Amino acid sequence: MIKEVIFDIDDTLYDYEIGHAQGMKKMREYAQRELGIPEEGFQKSYAEINKEITAALGRDNASIHSRSIRIQNLLERWEKPLFPHLKELYHLYWYGLLDASCAEPGSLEAMKELSEMGISIGIGTDMTTRMQYEKLEKFGFAPYVKHIVTSQEAGYEKPHPVFMELCIRKAGCAPEECVFVGDTFKKDVLGALDAGMQAVWYNAKGKSLPEDVDLTGRAYGEIHHFDELVPYIKSLCER
Repeated sequence: MIKEVIFDIDDTLYDYEIGHAQGMKKMREYAQRELGIPEEGFQKSYAEINKEITAALGRDNASIHSRSIRIQNLLERWEKPLFPHLKELYHLYWYGLLDASCAEPGSLEAMKELSEMGISIGIGTDMTTRMQYEKLEKFGFAPYVKHIVTSQEAGYEKPHPVFMELCIRKAGCAPEECVFVGDTFKKDVLGALDAGMQAVWYNAKGKSLPEDVDLTGRAYGEIHHFDELVPYIKSLCER
């Protein structure tokens, strides 16, 4: 019996790449208009800052996703005032992303149907916490969500066992009664399977399996559209 379905957010419940591209565009335009930073200079500095922050903090740290930290370091590198530019760039990025994004086709309907079936809905997502709440509200998922785990709360990024165990603990049921749905195979699918959960790979973009993955004796579901999710969950319930 399936008692909880746990969803990733970025590139699962909405298309992150579309929103990210718009957010970055808004920041580039502001940097050129208000700070005199040309587009190529912005891109180069941003890539360097990302690399430096990740190297300093390590990949198992939610702070590597913080736009505030990235923007702060950009302004310091450019020797530009932090105030008011940090807040302006931060809001331009996130409002640009939210305005350009929407729920993945069929995702709201699937979540609603699962809730009506008596299945609890959880969220398991990397990233810092606050903007994940904003996304869930903006795209219409908030009324269905019972539990949220972010890497900021867990202290580790997916697929770390601590992250996955916290998802299971909040679900309040056995691991095999949870299904984790996400787009990143190693983080979402393998992370869930390693924790004893069931897993569904949301592969709307037709990604290939990572070459170094050993799936011997392990099964998972794969969907390309959210219309396929509820029938798959029902099939699990019938086993």
